[in-house]
Amino acid sequence: MAETLTEHNRAENKMGVMPIPKLLITMSLPIIISMLVQALYNIVDSIFVSQVDEYNKAFTAVSLAFPVQNLMIAVGAGTGVGINALLSKSLGEKNFEKANQIGNTGIYLGFFSFLAFFLFGIFGVDAYANFQTKDTEIVKYCVEYMKVICIGSLGIFMQITMERLLQSTGKSFLSMLVQLSGAIVNLIFDPILIFGYFGFPKMGVAGAALATVMGQFVSMGIGIFMNIRYNKELTISIMKYRPDRKTVGAIYAIAVPSILLMSIGSVMNLCMNKILIQYSAAAVAVFGVYFKLQSFLIMPVSGLNNGMVPIIAYNYGAKNKERIKATVRLSCYIACGIMFLGLAIFHLFPGGLLRMFNASADMYVMGLSALRIISLHYLFAGVCIIFLSFFQAVGSSVYSLLVSLGRQLVVLVPSAFLLSYFFGLDAVWWSFPLAEVISLLLSVIFMQYIWNKKIRPLS
Repeated sequence: MAETLTEHNRAENKMGVMPIPKLLITMSLPIIISMLVQALYNIVDSIFVSQVDEYNKAFTAVSLAFPVQNLMIAVGAGTGVGINALLSKSLGEKNFEKANQIGNTGIYLGFFSFLAFFLFGIFGVDAYANFQTKDTEIVKYCVEYMKVICIGSLGIFMQITMERLLQSTGKSFLSMLVQLSGAIVNLIFDPILIFGYFGFPKMGVAGAALATVMGQFVSMGIGIFMNIRYNKELTISIMKYRPDRKTVGAIYAIAVPSILLMSIGSVMNLCMNKILIQYSAAAVAVFGVYFKLQSFLIMPVSGLNNGMVPIIAYNYGAKNKERIKATVRLSCYIACGIMFLGLAIFHLFPGGLLRMFNASADMYVMGLSALRIISLHYLFAGVCIIFLSFFQAVGSSVYSLLVSLGRQLVVLVPSAFLLSYFFGLDAVWWSFPLAEVISLLLSVIFMQYIWNKKIRPLS
């Protein structure tokens, strides 16, 4: 009788029955809130770091380290996309044993990802920093920051994995609590460790990195507790469910394109830094400011995506075409609204945004036009982001990869280099709206193809 009740409760998963507007808000809003807090502490962290020295070298160093941080997030979150899509699909198919195998295998994969970055933190960061710049002070700051982030990366990989397990079963509120806990710890300890308050040593950029790692470990611990205590649709037991080749292959079949998709941003960021550093450290700092500020827009849209993907994956497994269509449409409206708000802020208040980061005179003048020009791509970005997440939810991540590859490496970086070569620094920023237009065209073409192939035939 107890087993029958459990199966009945599982069958009534809200992702298959709750009205889409309420469901999307219920699934996404907690994640959006937690990601906004995440973005806030990223910005506050950078504001604190910009106060370390008067020439913004510490901030420039952290900007140069960003591609590696972004790569860690790409590996963790990309693997999470594979876990999320497969696990939600298995629940939609009522295959609960398969869902357990996927969830526990994901925990193992998170640990293996940590080992790779742990080794890079020990043996690779010095070479990376010296490749980026020959300024010894910037190199010093960069190495200090990256060693802590990489060696302590177990927290971020386990945090992301635990969040995805909760999201896959519709427990977005608990996922929000996991991320909020780490963000709050980071916000509290950032100024304490950077500037040495309350008897703590003054650690500078290393303190900023340590505060980040501390927050990630707190989130990891709470995430493990939440899944064991409250995620009743999954059985977390890494001793019972060992990773097998079939499950790992299925996860990475979706995850690898997603990892590559997100990693492309790291490559793009690395290339852009190399282009900009030829002009000045201030140019790299401006680019760093843009990336920190845009996280306040991208994080909420990512939260929306994290709520959207399991809904689409679940209903794709359940063959409910109308719920998929309604989810995509509403997600596009919300994402575009967020991006248009960002466009208005970047155009109306660029000076105030730059002053938050202790911008030097050169950085301030350069940044006014840069922020206004770059932000024009927000006109098209909302729809593109939702379409790329849709591709991932239905197991077609390769199309997301192709769009992102075309946008960032085929169009953005080459056009930035050519515009820089022929017209100077001010022209570089126009590569962003140009690349986004190409991204939109490709996204619409692929969306039409995948919809006709996978969604329209659903009964």
